[in-house]
Amino acid sequence: MGNAVIVLLFTSHDLLPGSAVRGQGWRRALGLVGLALLWMPPTLWQAVHNREHHGHTNSLRDPDRSYLERQPASWGKWIQHRFTPSDEVSGAGLVLGLASAWGVHNLRTLLSVLLVPNGSAVFPPAPFRVSGRERRRIALELLAIAGLHAAVVSTLGGGPLRLLLAYFLPIWIGYAGLIAYIYTNHLLCPLDESNDPLANSLSLRMPPLLDLLHLNFSHHVEHHIFPGLNSSHYPAVRRLLQEHYPDRFQLLDGGSAWRLLLATPRHYRDAGTLCSADGRRAMELPSLRAGEGCGLR
Repeated sequence: MGNAVIVLLFTSHDLLPGSAVRGQGWRRALGLVGLALLWMPPTLWQAVHNREHHGHTNSLRDPDRSYLERQPASWGKWIQHRFTPSDEVSGAGLVLGLASAWGVHNLRTLLSVLLVPNGSAVFPPAPFRVSGRERRRIALELLAIAGLHAAVVSTLGGGPLRLLLAYFLPIWIGYAGLIAYIYTNHLLCPLDESNDPLANSLSLRMPPLLDLLHLNFSHHVEHHIFPGLNSSHYPAVRRLLQEHYPDRFQLLDGGSAWRLLLATPRHYRDAGTLCSADGRRAMELPSLRAGEGCGLR
C-alpha cells in the first residue's frame, strides 16, 4: 500500500507534463486522482513543478531548492535544518522528516500561494506568483482532495488500529519512499542559473526491480532533459549521456548519494558551497560525476 502511494506520484509525474494526455481538463482530472493521497492539487503541481521547478531548476528562483545561508530565519528554514538529511540532523529528526517532509513541502507551498499569491512570502526557499484563476482552482481542488480523504477515512470506519494500518501507515511509508528519491535529485548539486540538467540534477543507479516498480524515477537527469518523454525510454537516454557526456553526467549509486547527503550540510553559501545552519562550517559540493567516483572535495 505504501508503494502504491509512491507509484501514484511517479505516474502523475510522468503524465502531467502534457505529452501523454491531451487536454487540460483530462490532465487535471487524472492529476486530481493521482495526487490526492499526496495532498497536491494538480493546478499547484503544474505551477510549482512543471513551470517553476523545471523552468528554474536549482536556481535562486526554484521553490524546491535548499535554503540559502543568507535567507532570514523562518519556520520553513528551521524544519529543513531539523529534518532534512545532513551532517547535522539527528536520527529521530531524519526518521520524522522522511515521513513528513512531503507534507511539509505541500503545506509550505499551499500557504504561500493561497495566502501570499503575489510571490512575497518569506517562508519558502523561493516564492512564486500564481494568477487569481490558478489560486481559485488550487483552493477548489484542495477541497475536493479533503473530501476524498474524508471519504476514505469514513469508509474505513472507526478504530485507531484500523486507521493506523490502513490509512496513516501506508501514507507515511509512501511519503518516506518518494522523498528518499527526491532528496537525491538536486540537494547535492550546485545552484545553477543556466538551467543545465547536467549541472543541476543527479541520477541514481538503482536495482532493476526498483526501477521497474518506480517507473525509472531514478533517471532524473534524463527526465529534466526530456520531461515529456515516456519514462520507459530513460535507460536509452542514459546510455547516450554516458557515451556523449561522460565528463559531465552526474550519476551515483543510491547508497552513495545518501551517504553524501548525511556527510554534508544543507544550506547554500554560494553556488558551489554548502554550509551549516550556524554558518561556522562550510565545504565545497561533492563530486557526483560517474567517472570520478564520489567524495567530498
